[in-house]
Amino acid sequence: MAVFDLLGRRWAQRVIWELREGQPTFRALRERCGNPSPSVLNTRLAELREAGVVETVEGGGYRLTEDGRRLLEALLPLHAWAERWAKRVSPG
Repeated sequence: MAVFDLLGRRWAQRVIWELREGQPTFRALRERCGNPSPSVLNTRLAELREAGVVETVEGGGYRLTEDGRRLLEALLPLHAWAERWAKRVSPG
């Protein structure tokens, strides 16, 4: 399925996650994501925009579309599972 191909690309899920709040600029989003290369982030944002998940806003920011927010809702249980798994694997 195309959605799994898109979500499996490096930084795609992180971008969606970091867009859950606010409308960050490219620079702010890059910092939130852990500083991926500008070309990779730009490519991922273009793919997510083409898929209808992300949109640009006035002032150069980005936000999730309605479909993007629904996708985020679907990813929330995966995020919760990942947090529990990380604690189990890396106690500390």
